[in-house]
Amino acid sequence: MNVRIKFAKYGTMKFISHLDVMRYFQKAARRAELPVLYSEGFHPHQIMSFASPLGVGQTSEAEYFDLALKEVLSPAEICRRLNETMAEGMQILDAAILPEPKPQTKQETAMALVAASSYLILRKDGYEEEVPAELLRQEFVKFLSQKEILTIKQSKKTESTINLAQFIFDFSADATPTPYSGEYENGLAFYILVSAGSVNNIHPETVMRAFYQYLSREYSPYAYQLHRLETYADLSLKKVSQAEIAERAAAGTMPKRRLVPLMDYYNV
Repeated sequence: MNVRIKFAKYGTMKFISHLDVMRYFQKAARRAELPVLYSEGFHPHQIMSFASPLGVGQTSEAEYFDLALKEVLSPAEICRRLNETMAEGMQILDAAILPEPKPQTKQETAMALVAASSYLILRKDGYEEEVPAELLRQEFVKFLSQKEILTIKQSKKTESTINLAQFIFDFSADATPTPYSGEYENGLAFYILVSAGSVNNIHPETVMRAFYQYLSREYSPYAYQLHRLETYADLSLKKVSQAEIAERAAAGTMPKRRLVPLMDYYNV
């Protein structure tokens, strides 16, 4: 059986890299005595697949990974066993049994399904600026309300000019912190829902850098805490390959989005 597990990463655990998170859960699964299924071959490993990696320093309440088990366990039992092994800053929030794939088809992994992510962007205390918080809120709304926001998107090997506006699906300048995001006295918190996944992955820092360029000010990545609220799949792209998604995005023929949290993908 295959299960999808949702967890929160917060507090000091935000400084743990994605690779270390993978190792952490491999060990946690063994400590929890889960009947994990291993790959075959000379170097067997746990069959575990994570969704969109979280950047170092970011917090989240919507991280996902898929895990293959040899025996059937209830989602509640899986959560209980894993939570008994969790360190402070990690918490299992939910689990769901995935339906078996149809004959001659592969299981759709969480990573392959990612289409969007929502974030809180909270200004940290001690980084007060000349621009008052209320004016920043007003300018944030004006900035993201534009139909065209040209900016440079950088990757490890390339950089390209994109229209950021077409990859921002929703936003707010008056967001509410959550228990996992933490809260700052200044009270400034933005919300964005952006494209994510392997085709058009928009990092919240890309949005903030473009915003500060719009303000003609220098952006400090240390001034804001980035917190992932949810990770979404797109029901309108069910059974559509990543190659076809890329072609549709380039041609501007993407269907109307039907975003659902990864945990609910098979329940809608």
